[in-house]
Amino acid sequence: MTSPSIPATGRQYELRSGGAVAVVTELAATLRSYSRDGVVLTETFGDDQIPPGATGITLAPWANRIEDGRWTLEGRPQQLDLTEPSRGHASHGLLRNTGYALIAGSESSAVLEASVFPQHGYPFLVRHRVEYALDGDGALSVTQSLTNHSPGRAPWVLGAHPYLRIGDVPTEDLVLTVPAATRLVADERLIPRSHEPAAGENDLRRGRRVSELALDAAFTDLDFQDGRARSTLTAPDGRSVWLWQEPACQYVHVFVSVTFPGRTKAVALEPMTGPANAFNSGEGLGWLAQGETSSMRWGIGSSL
Repeated sequence: MTSPSIPATGRQYELRSGGAVAVVTELAATLRSYSRDGVVLTETFGDDQIPPGATGITLAPWANRIEDGRWTLEGRPQQLDLTEPSRGHASHGLLRNTGYALIAGSESSAVLEASVFPQHGYPFLVRHRVEYALDGDGALSVTQSLTNHSPGRAPWVLGAHPYLRIGDVPTEDLVLTVPAATRLVADERLIPRSHEPAAGENDLRRGRRVSELALDAAFTDLDFQDGRARSTLTAPDGRSVWLWQEPACQYVHVFVSVTFPGRTKAVALEPMTGPANAFNSGEGLGWLAQGETSSMRWGIGSSL
């Protein structure tokens, strides 16, 4: 007797509500696709492909990069595995290649969990929970939380890595607006070294055409209106899609990719509670006591 085939990204959880369809994978609790009324709003990939460019994955217990995979815990050097060989960093947390267990679900929601066990470079047991939900209109919300089950305090940053689009409109024709007053200035290895006002070509508050952008940078000092900051892509015909994030999530990383399969350009809008290298800089870094939980909430909305 043969076992049923399971794709490379594991079990697929399809959510439906209000004309929207979202597909979440067992691997990395990834948002593999999201559409409303037949309009594709995120970059997607086949269920048997590893997410290209980290498309849609969730990030814990850190987001982005840790320089050289090294940091210090109470005076003791820690060395993480280097998972970004081209730059020599530890990248995108410790659950990128982990299967999440479905612990609750309905037609319009799914809750998945996975654990990080103590290991060299991160001697803590923490559990990451991700809840995806579609409301009655089909808008998507995502709640990520981390709980520390270790006796000592555990450092953390949470994030996610969705790429947004509007159907078949070439992404380079979209206008990107990000309500951020400050840009983090990174070195050639993409490690932030300073801050500067978002000015000139780095000021996205009034919108810039994606075709003009070459960006892989974090922004902060976001303008939260009614408890949410929105980074928006707008099509020439007026349709728009946006990433929203709540105040627990003070950073958004903007990555304009020119290597996404089948696309001239693709835009990742990454909500994060802290920027790259937070384990060393301390910027945006959280610490969880034993039994403590912290969370972030973000989502995707659209006007079609």
